Amino acid sequence: MNISDCFYLGRVTKPWGTKGQMALFLDVDTPADYADLDSAFVEVKGQLVPYFFHIDQLNGNRAVVTFEEIDADHAAALAGRDLYLPLSLLPKLDGNRFYFHEVVGFRVVDSNYGDIGTLDQVVEYPAQPLFSISKNGTEILVPVIDQVIDRVDREGRTLYITAPNGLIDLYLDEMNK
Repeated sequence: MNISDCFYLGRVTKPWGTKGQMALFLDVDTPADYADLDSAFVEVKGQLVPYFFHIDQLNGNRAVVTFEEIDADHAAALAGRDLYLPLSLLPKLDGNRFYFHEVVGFRVVDSNYGDIGTLDQVVEYPAQPLFSISKNGTEILVPVIDQVIDRVDREGRTLYITAPNGLIDLYLDEMNK
């Protein structure tokens, strides 16, 4: 399994208690969707290694798990490692809800400026994520917020937006210099 075929689930954070349990941080919107999870891939030296476990506690984004068939020392050695699941396990979204990886490569059409380019990536900054849109070699950054997103056309691979007033002008002015 390759990381490109997976999504980031969270991280093994630290040992928990004295029986070899480990604490996990689940970096997902709805942790309860993963309450029955019994395995995940752990990144070890750039490779994804499957590990099986059972969840002993789930409280918000924090879980306490017991890994199967490994001792407490081996479990503790997983602390600080990232967790992944196959993309096929992501719950399907519809309407204007989407996963960031899902819209990469979509055309972006602004309600005032029309086609403003192709969505290259979603840049995840701590304050808020940004769409990075490429138009004729220029990068246009637009905030990923509900007020900006008008419609997601999955079949047409097009994202319809209304960028904040003046934002697109800043980039178009830069392109015309």
